Amino acid sequence: MDVTGTPRDLRQRGLELLDAAVRYAEDRHWDVFPGTWLEAADGVEHCSCGSATCPRPGAHPATPNWAGQATGSAAAVRRMWDQTPRASVLLPTGRSFDVLEVPEAAGFLALARLDRLGVQGGPVLSTPDRRMYFLVLPGAAGKLPDMLRKLGWVPSTLALTALGEGGYVPAPPTRVGSRGAVQWARQPTVANRWLPDAEELVSALAYACARERR
Repeated sequence: MDVTGTPRDLRQRGLELLDAAVRYAEDRHWDVFPGTWLEAADGVEHCSCGSATCPRPGAHPATPNWAGQATGSAAAVRRMWDQTPRASVLLPTGRSFDVLEVPEAAGFLALARLDRLGVQGGPVLSTPDRRMYFLVLPGAAGKLPDMLRKLGWVPSTLALTALGEGGYVPAPPTRVGSRGAVQWARQPTVANRWLPDAEELVSALAYACARERR
């Protein structure tokens, strides 16, 4: 247990979060910023923001100026997590990457389809609330509706959305309340360092969303 555990548990958890944040900045050259975290009171975990109805406990920005905090400097990352060692690891979208978001079932179906087609995708995040985020080159958020229409899909009928400038995603090992931790469905590796264009993935994702809807 990392929130209600011993001081040693908490220190270990803090080291894991710091290590992940530094690796994202150093190895992938992604901007990173610290978010909220989970605190325990009477054996129950709460978000550090203090809201009893927080929709994303322990996994959202802690300050309004989070976009200005986000940095790709490993030294700056270490300083920020020194100040808030239990902070969640958040990645801004619209900078190094945009995100195509789909339900988990559609995401796994799309991954299988892309593998069969021999399409080399990028890293893919899986969240405890059963969503999947496909990392693609920046600019996808603005183009997604037109891409879907050109393929014959009606955007409003698909559970396929995009996050671009002004958005963010939680990254492993961030925990989202009692739901569990964010994980990589497809790990960042040397092979997928160069992110795909959204056009390479959107057909498979749209097909998977439509199939799951039916």
